[in-house]
Amino acid sequence: MRSTFTSAAILGVSCISSLVAGAPLTARWEAKSDNSSDFKFPLGNGFPSPNQAAKQDIEEQARGTLPNGAAPTNVSPQGLANLRLLAFGEIFEVAYFTQLLHNVTHNVTGFREEDLNGYDRNLVINELTATQAQEELHALDVNGALEANNQLPIVGCEYNFGVHNFSEAIATAATFTDVVLGTLQDVNQIFAQNNDDGLVRAISSVIGQEGEQNGFYRILQAGKNLIPNQLPFLTTAARNFAFTAILGFTLPNTCPQSNITAITNDLHAFIPMKLETSPVPPQDQDLVFSFSLMAPDAERYRQAEVISGLSMVYINQQNTPIVEPIKSHNVTGDNVLLTAHFPYSTNFLNGLTIAAVAMGNNFTSADDVAANALIAPGLIEIN
Repeated sequence: MRSTFTSAAILGVSCISSLVAGAPLTARWEAKSDNSSDFKFPLGNGFPSPNQAAKQDIEEQARGTLPNGAAPTNVSPQGLANLRLLAFGEIFEVAYFTQLLHNVTHNVTGFREEDLNGYDRNLVINELTATQAQEELHALDVNGALEANNQLPIVGCEYNFGVHNFSEAIATAATFTDVVLGTLQDVNQIFAQNNDDGLVRAISSVIGQEGEQNGFYRILQAGKNLIPNQLPFLTTAARNFAFTAILGFTLPNTCPQSNITAITNDLHAFIPMKLETSPVPPQDQDLVFSFSLMAPDAERYRQAEVISGLSMVYINQQNTPIVEPIKSHNVTGDNVLLTAHFPYSTNFLNGLTIAAVAMGNNFTSADDVAANALIAPGLIEIN
């Protein structure tokens, strides 16, 4: 696995490629002369398949152990789909924090002590070291559950993380962790609906752990005056929103076909959408989103009359989704800009809001939105 941090938009992750289609891309990396390095899986400790001694070292760095009980067997098909998505996401996070930790420890330009928003370098390194190891254990745990059910484990791909300094890296980590926290709610509900109760306790423990991480990322963002505890009820999500978001960091044709076949038997990606408005202040306003007509199945949305039958839907906290009409549709080449009202004040839309272009105008839940979404997710952060 190879990865890179390069400059790109942070919010509203743009996923313009799929895992299985498109020309291979070469990962680009800023400041090669400045102690930076691309890396590939397996890591130096053997991850994603470390031996027992390496696992013990990972546990030392993570400050805790893998669960030592037997993994549940006879997991339902939808439960297995959950595990594949979780493994896919956790391995992405291992890659992200491995590269971020490397950048800070090797004083890469943009990640030096003076770039750490006034925080002690040793504190940041200690936190990132623990986070990277904790994500390794999360991945090993869910892959272990897959293997206990005679399923192939998920392994790493190659990534482009879309950041080139510490502030951008932490803001990106906070946003994708918000999406993780919403997605794990969906995962637990699906486990419950399919009688996979043996998996709920461990996943619930990870929800708390990811929340602890995100509180730290929030206070690391200098100048935003964020408190660690974002909302009373965190924004929920659905699996396909998370899958599409991860694809936004994943280079085409770099994942094992066996993994992709297994994942896409149950999950699918939307036409990816990017939030163009930045910053987004806490007020009522019109927001601009974009998507590429080069994305699979996107060309039909070149015509305004096709878009006119769709709605912009916002998912925020644990509330009923909000539906707004799409006010404008502008095409320049292969790029489409959509404008829709964002009713912040009426709905107190703090924290993460997930935007989706969907068929219909009446939705009762995030799952309902995901079942009808076509272009998504746009990720909006207001604090």
